[in-house]
Amino acid sequence: MKELFQPNKDQLNLTTILCALGDPIRLNIVKQLSDMGEITCSGVGSVLPRPALSHHFKVLRESGIIHVRIEGKQRFLSIRYNDLEKRFPGLLETILKCV
Repeated sequence: MKELFQPNKDQLNLTTILCALGDPIRLNIVKQLSDMGEITCSGVGSVLPRPALSHHFKVLRESGIIHVRIEGKQRFLSIRYNDLEKRFPGLLETILKCV
């Protein structure tokens, strides 16, 4: 299986993160992850078709907001709290408080 691109902590870019969170669907996905912790892709509650959700997951992953862990055929999503907090202290907490 092809390895997914996930930027390291030093590659996190504020503009890219804010752009990714500027979409209401992606912001809702991050809010769900914040409330529920690690979940599978299918555990994200959304009425969007699978290809559209996959696109949003990719944007969140490539921006460095979420981490995708692959186990068998399952993909588990989680927020990269530690990396985001070290790079941009308080950013994610502040954004999630406003949702």
